[in-house]
Amino acid sequence: MYDPTVARLTYRALLGRRRAAILFVLPVLLVAIAVAVRAFAGADDGVASGVLGGFAIATMVPLIGVIAGTGAIGPEIDDGSIVYLLAKPVKRPTIIFTKLIVAVAVTMLFSALPTFVAGLILNGNGGQIAVAYTIAALVASIAYSALFLLLGTVSRHAVVFGLVYALVWEALFGSLVPGARTLSVQQWSLSVAEKVAGDGVVTSDVGLPLATVLLIGVTVAATWYAGQKLRALKLAGEE
Repeated sequence: MYDPTVARLTYRALLGRRRAAILFVLPVLLVAIAVAVRAFAGADDGVASGVLGGFAIATMVPLIGVIAGTGAIGPEIDDGSIVYLLAKPVKRPTIIFTKLIVAVAVTMLFSALPTFVAGLILNGNGGQIAVAYTIAALVASIAYSALFLLLGTVSRHAVVFGLVYALVWEALFGSLVPGARTLSVQQWSLSVAEKVAGDGVVTSDVGLPLATVLLIGVTVAATWYAGQKLRALKLAGEE
């Protein structure tokens, strides 16, 4: 289910000079904000939770997920180079699964690690806040990567749709419409973090059992459907 050649090509595409520069911007900004907040406000659990939840989990992780998830396959479909990959004796689900692993790894590297560093800067992991939000970032990275990889497979406007979901649905509707939070990867990941952090430090509108089922279900379903769409793309090319 994992092909090293596909993985190498995907890493090269995602970590090219231009895309890597974009990936570095948000983590650097998060750490800079953490340093500034710690300098002016000192070590405060509430402030640390606000910064990590409001910027790292709500903004940085989904945006990096959009870049990594759609970038793992979208450009190849857009420029037609995916045809050469499909011509290789590699199963289509293997291609998708390999690209998912790469997208998850890149998203985790550029989101979870900076989140942990920022948490240590903000309050030295008091109340397990740094660890809790890091786990949330790790969990969210998997679901976001699967969702946005699927978008990259089915649409030429995957980045736009990904940004709409991340910034409009989760950030806007999620803050205004309580029911929308149930269909939010952000809330699912926060549910996991809530069990790790101290009482009341991290909150989620979704219970842990439901969040776990949704995280697993969305990841599996998105990955499977992306594989089916890629198989259909191959058949269309042959015709």
